[in-house]
Amino acid sequence: MADPSHHPGEPDIRGPLRYIWWLIVSQRRRVLTGSALGSAWMVGLMVPPYLLSRAIDDGLTAGRSSALLGWTGALLGVGVLNAWLAVMRHRVMTRVRMDAAFRSVRVVTEHTTRLGDLLARRTSSSEILTIGFGDVAQTANVLTITGPGVGAVLAYLVAAVLLLSISPMLAVVVLLGVPVLALLVGPLLGRLQSVETAYRDQYGVLTTRLVDLIEGLRVLGGLGGKEVYAERYREHSRALRTEGYRVGTVTSWIQALAVGLPTVFLAVVTWLAARSAAEGSLTTGQLVSVYGYAAVLVVPVAFFIEGGYDLSRGRVAARRIIGFLALQPRSDDPSAGLDAPDGPSVLHDPSSGVEVLPGRFTALAGAHPQESALVVERLGRFVNSEAVWGGVPLRDIALTKVRARLLVADNESALFAGTLRNTIVGRTDHSADDLARAVDAAMARDIVHGLPDGLDSAVAAQGRDLSGGQRQRVRLARALLAAPEVLLAVEPTSAVDAHTEAAMATRLHAHRADLTTVVTTTSPLVLDRADTVCYLVGGRVAATGTHRELLAGEPGYRRLVSRDANDEHQADDDEDGAER
Repeated sequence: MADPSHHPGEPDIRGPLRYIWWLIVSQRRRVLTGSALGSAWMVGLMVPPYLLSRAIDDGLTAGRSSALLGWTGALLGVGVLNAWLAVMRHRVMTRVRMDAAFRSVRVVTEHTTRLGDLLARRTSSSEILTIGFGDVAQTANVLTITGPGVGAVLAYLVAAVLLLSISPMLAVVVLLGVPVLALLVGPLLGRLQSVETAYRDQYGVLTTRLVDLIEGLRVLGGLGGKEVYAERYREHSRALRTEGYRVGTVTSWIQALAVGLPTVFLAVVTWLAARSAAEGSLTTGQLVSVYGYAAVLVVPVAFFIEGGYDLSRGRVAARRIIGFLALQPRSDDPSAGLDAPDGPSVLHDPSSGVEVLPGRFTALAGAHPQESALVVERLGRFVNSEAVWGGVPLRDIALTKVRARLLVADNESALFAGTLRNTIVGRTDHSADDLARAVDAAMARDIVHGLPDGLDSAVAAQGRDLSGGQRQRVRLARALLAAPEVLLAVEPTSAVDAHTEAAMATRLHAHRADLTTVVTTTSPLVLDRADTVCYLVGGRVAATGTHRELLAGEPGYRRLVSRDANDEHQADDDEDGAER
């Protein structure tokens, strides 16, 4: 199987069949071994009818016990050999499919990391989940064709040759019968590919809605929209069920034909052979062998149909995989570029006029939060812009050096499943004291105390077992523990009550003393702790100063933060009323 320590290789994404071929040639030795074993097993199935016919004609009919025993022993030996070949063939083909599946998972996972922050804008997490499990498995199943599929072709030819030595008419029937079966099943395979594609598209949409419903369940419940969203999910579920019925209809016909047509084929060959035996042109042993060949041919014929079925579904799945792999990551090399400034330096965004002085706590306040967040994205180099750092265009600095010193913390960043400690600490070692200070600065100590095992308590993926305010504080604690030179935080206190927010603002300012910190907020509790406030109107700086200076000199700013203060007081009153 694919060794996790080795690169899986560069996939061929020019088409679904090319991708499947890449999976084959990536493990050509194992595939060739599987083909050899599968072919030997399939051809070996044709030997027992021949040995049985010789045992009847040379032993039973002629009354020769030694010949009977000899052919019977040969029949037993071939049976044991075929059993061993079947075991080894299945074992090797299982490894072939697992290698293909793991290799696809590796390339999908690595491409996910290359896309980085672009991933959320290009596709959904549920789509990646569906690709990583369902599509990968469907594509890997296609490689079964390389084993018993190749063997089925050889067994078909061997049976035709053996039948030709007995009866040319029967050989012609066999040679023409299988193509007729393919013609009967072929249109259904094409139909299956069409309905399977429609089903896969609907499945992706429904999975996305389900993930959104689970992640936003608390919010939807609070807003009273849970039933509305659930009804939309039910509508899409019914649409998916309809598509599933269409897939099931076609699949049932294919599987019925896979069983029924070989049986009809067997009956026709047997009837023709019986007529020949009755006319005296076939011996008893030959009649038995013809029946045996026809019966054994059911296996390769079934593999032909099953192989076409797997290939049809695999092409749909492979098309989804290469569609994802075709998403282009950032073209620049993250390690290539200019050096970052030697020390703390000014960050400047010409598009908005925001200037962030080193070692200062700067707040961005605007009526539209998305405008403030866009400034952070430009300063954090998550979008191309004219932003400069220490006089050097940010886009020209090596991305690895930017990420090492600038950290953007928003409320959508991933929280991975694991213990609370691992969620906050990440992959970098930190002392217990540093962890405690970060937890306290983010006002997350009550979260630790509220969990049964404290920091060692398990937390679900994306913090689904935490409230919105708890998730926000955990993310802030993680960002503070990382201790970046520049922290750019988007609405870090938007989901907490006013009392907690005031404490968070004070502790955040103290914890980040002498370090550059930028937050987007309209909360007067946070703005009052900022060294500098940039008041944004239409995405540009309209005024700069302290919170109190802007309150006194900017009516628009005063209305903005007064409205936010009223909202906070109303939220506190609602909370007190709920407690009473």
